[in-house]
Amino acid sequence: MTWSFPIGRLLGSELRVHATFFLLLAWIGAVAWIEGGAAAAAENVLFVLALFACVVAHEYGHALMARRYGIATPDITLLPIGGMARLTRLPDDPRQEIAVALAGPAVNVAIWAVLTFVFGAGLAEVDRIESAGIGFLDRLAAVNLFLVLFNLLPAFPMDGGRVLRALLAMRMARARATKVAAMLGQAMAFGFGILGLVVGNPLLLLIAVFVWFAAAAESGDAALRDAARGLAARDAMITEFQALARDDRLMAAAAALIRTTQHEFPVLDAEGRLAGFLTRAALLRAYAEGRQTDRVDSVMATGIPTVPLTARLDAALAAMAEAQSPAVGVTDPSGRLLGYITPENLGELMALRAARA
Repeated sequence: MTWSFPIGRLLGSELRVHATFFLLLAWIGAVAWIEGGAAAAAENVLFVLALFACVVAHEYGHALMARRYGIATPDITLLPIGGMARLTRLPDDPRQEIAVALAGPAVNVAIWAVLTFVFGAGLAEVDRIESAGIGFLDRLAAVNLFLVLFNLLPAFPMDGGRVLRALLAMRMARARATKVAAMLGQAMAFGFGILGLVVGNPLLLLIAVFVWFAAAAESGDAALRDAARGLAARDAMITEFQALARDDRLMAAAAALIRTTQHEFPVLDAEGRLAGFLTRAALLRAYAEGRQTDRVDSVMATGIPTVPLTARLDAALAAMAEAQSPAVGVTDPSGRLLGYITPENLGELMALRAARA
């Protein structure tokens, strides 16, 4: 995810923090400082950090349950409105998806139980957690219980929405189940937005925007995977393209950008094997820095996955998603690049299949 950076690894997953999370901390600290001084600011910032530690534990609940079914979680990103565990693929069995979805709230239930029955925390009202008369652990216990209830709302792609999608997938195709769950999630997001405007709560508005666009993205991804089912990588790959060499200069790449319709350029070694990809964004960024005479391989994206010509298209999609790559290369048995697949040409394939249907 852009604007996020790693802060370490834990239990096999990279832990990342989005830059806007620090804006949230700064805003909470500033408001508390104005209202109650330095002590209040420190306590509120510490509470938010403790809360987001619980959110991280929630996401690791998903990750560890997914690992039981052979699904990796490359990274977990901490956002101002919660966390996001990125799974390399969805569970094939809807029952497994339900287990993965419920594992996160189960962690919050466990945290609440420990705070309540071991440390003696009381059950504070969530709308009063900012009150000075409520203890730190009481507030933390209340918020964990609130996280459980909130995450179980059937608003896809939240945990409750994923449970709903899995239940629907037991009776219909997964793409159709995802579309239905996403529509319900967007309807609930619309309700969050209206409520946020009425009560003047910017956090509800932020949640509404996140749920709306995340539901749309999940629905589109599910439709894409459904369209890829039964196809091979050779059915979707781009075969007419201009390639670059590692030692080409960026000014040559800029000329190719102008005279072709490509937004990305495969970079090949002397044997015709894929060394990386130069994207339009990377080229423009380098030009803005005055690096026109630099070599292509100084700014190209590396670690690009490749699949054989006979690979299934959904396997190519999974490889591209796992590597968070701008493309996936398609190679012959000797490793030479025959073509490549991007999200854009997959979209064109989807459009053609939908038109034919």
